[in-house]
Amino acid sequence: MTARPSPVSRRRLLTGAAVAGLGAAAGAGTVAATGQETPVPVAVTQPQTFPTGTAAVAFHGPRQAGVAEDPPAHAAFVAFTLAAGTDRRALGRMLRLLSDDAARLTQGEPALGDTDATLAALPARLTVTFGFGPGLYRAAGRPAPIADLPKFRIDRLERRWSGGDLLLQICADDPLTVAHTQRMLIKDARPFAAIRWVQQGFRRSPGVQAPDHTQRNVLGQLDGTANPRGPEIDPAVWNEDGSTTLVVRRIRAEIEKWDMLSVSDKENAVGRRLTSGAPLSGHEEHDKPDFTTVDQSGLPAMPDFSHVTRARVEDPTQKILRRPYNYDDAPNAAGLPDAGLIFASYQRDIARQYVPIQQRLADKDLLNEWITPIGSAVFAIPPGCTEGSWIGAGLLS
Repeated sequence: MTARPSPVSRRRLLTGAAVAGLGAAAGAGTVAATGQETPVPVAVTQPQTFPTGTAAVAFHGPRQAGVAEDPPAHAAFVAFTLAAGTDRRALGRMLRLLSDDAARLTQGEPALGDTDATLAALPARLTVTFGFGPGLYRAAGRPAPIADLPKFRIDRLERRWSGGDLLLQICADDPLTVAHTQRMLIKDARPFAAIRWVQQGFRRSPGVQAPDHTQRNVLGQLDGTANPRGPEIDPAVWNEDGSTTLVVRRIRAEIEKWDMLSVSDKENAVGRRLTSGAPLSGHEEHDKPDFTTVDQSGLPAMPDFSHVTRARVEDPTQKILRRPYNYDDAPNAAGLPDAGLIFASYQRDIARQYVPIQQRLADKDLLNEWITPIGSAVFAIPPGCTEGSWIGAGLLS
């Protein structure tokens, strides 16, 4: 009986010095590795598909995808801690492989050595966005353009949801696509880094509302109405080199306490109508809040302690781009919910844009009675890369 050739282990592929030169899967097929490391195409029957499943977002370009695009319905934020002694050469090998596999998967092609190619066939607007934490810059021997946030009095941060040397933000309109991509990229990183935390979130599914709808969070409020839009995005979010920064905050919603409020109490805490999202001084969601208007009792229509009032930014260049995802984990033994928001904020400069807003919210936002920040991390989002290059090449060159 002829012995079957043993497959090349993923670890052998990962840790080789010439990662970028390894055989690539083509089209919708996959690669079956043999003992001689000769790629053998394996036919994959294409399923009947619909536009949502086949939609692809370009991976290569001067800026990374997954920031300014309409957010897909599902996300996984995966943070890693680099292994002790990781140097520039190891970082280069890891980032080359991660970039190569992310580029394939976002286009509906299997990752290198992917034995489940059928799970890669439907990208469903998949994006993979790389974030570099302060620890990665230390390993690279370079000064970090970001620093940990100051401690805010409302924070109840837990280490299991905080920090990280490397972040992969994986978003798609299909949860199976997200799960498969997460598994493949964790395999890529495993020889170089350990999982620090994974946060998985969701938004409305495609087709439920118009693509330009504003996200609702688990408290029922619209989240992101004041986002920069159109030409406002570039000066608020992107640096000249195509980089930006990201703050990820895990915010637990105290839903049981929130449920005890009347609708008017909820609206006063937020500063918007819960049904329409209109500011309390206006009629439509995108009406500009008027902070000088008074109500019938002579009090400000927009309370000074409301979330909208505390978060307002008049200068468009000082705005932040909110890209939040809800989370809803298993209730505890008493049936109390564990739900909230994975708050992702993109901006040019964290210290100039995000921190002042968060400080105002921490000081006097009534909504703090019903939300608790339990996780926090900051990342620099490096520029994108051209085809044949990789994310982080400029940092390590």
